[in-house]
Amino acid sequence: MENANYVKRTIKSQILEYLLPNKVVVLLGPRRVGKTVLIHQILDEITEPYLLLNGEDIATRELFARRSVQNFLQLLDGKLMLIIDEAQKIPDIGNALKLMVDEIKGIKILVTGSSAFDVENYTGEPLTGRKYTFNLYALSEKEYEPIQPLLVRTDKMRERLVYGNYPELLQLNNKARKNKYLNELINSYLLKDILAFQNIKNSDKIVSLLRLLAFQVGSTVSTTELGRQLGMSGDTVTKYLDLLSKVFIIHRLGGFSRNLRKEIAKSNKWYFFDNGIRNILIANLNPIELRNDIGALWENYIISERVKHQQYTGMIVNNYFWRTYDQQEIDWIEDRGGKLYGYEFKWNPKRKTKIPGGWTNNYPDAEHTVIHSENYTEWVT
Repeated sequence: MENANYVKRTIKSQILEYLLPNKVVVLLGPRRVGKTVLIHQILDEITEPYLLLNGEDIATRELFARRSVQNFLQLLDGKLMLIIDEAQKIPDIGNALKLMVDEIKGIKILVTGSSAFDVENYTGEPLTGRKYTFNLYALSEKEYEPIQPLLVRTDKMRERLVYGNYPELLQLNNKARKNKYLNELINSYLLKDILAFQNIKNSDKIVSLLRLLAFQVGSTVSTTELGRQLGMSGDTVTKYLDLLSKVFIIHRLGGFSRNLRKEIAKSNKWYFFDNGIRNILIANLNPIELRNDIGALWENYIISERVKHQQYTGMIVNNYFWRTYDQQEIDWIEDRGGKLYGYEFKWNPKRKTKIPGGWTNNYPDAEHTVIHSENYTEWVT
């Protein structure tokens, strides 16, 4: 059986490259995507002595309570490589790290955190100009390539449309265990992280909001309308959406416009970083043959794979969707290198697709491609 511990993570070589003297590498990502496993893979390649700490350990927090160079030198005991897993649990960690990189010559630091508000909030200001930030996501199509033969990869991809890409799913060999794992993931990890932030008490509302978004993948979403359905203000909905983005559950896609009269620019679409999370929220883990939402599943999946690919390859790009008031639309627009690229997502490769006239008239130099179940590999790997 495939083992998640042996999957080579695309981002590993970049982290090793940026582990530089007197700099901090910040590795962000939701719980259970393999940050700790990745740390151990990185440590296997490091020859210098290191100190590994866990911010969730109360003893570690006590070690950082006295913020002095002397204390930190004692703690390091001559080592110049420091790794802290779940660093956000240490109070005022940003200032402690700043003191170290400013005062201890040659020190290299790697810290991880479970969400963008965690570590970025605590390390943001103090580490300006002193850090490099990387995001780690659930497994990507590229990372499966070495461990899955070509013959089985399509079948496995069809399964991932339903169960998603969390690494531990590789070790679970039946549907009941996968269902239980995803349920546990939502309730024990992701929601707990969100509710711990700013003492949010309203877990029911957060789950209801996520459920509404899960049913509207690929559609434009109005915060006012969501608020009306949930009995809360549009501002509260906006705050919750921001939180859910920062714990890497969902991500926003805005409308593209060059201010042409018919273009809709103010709406947003929301996508899930992982299909398994989306599907457990709507309580539907049926195989794709038994579903009527394959279009939404494919669109959500292939977009999250593209986002991983963009991040891991350091692509400089702005992403949008395009829609006009007379219902012409393109699923995904990339504005990169001074050129526009339009993409449509169709699960069925035989489905005919016509480029909207409004798009070709207004953006004659833009490219247009259909990404379907038989040609997607190159686009995401």
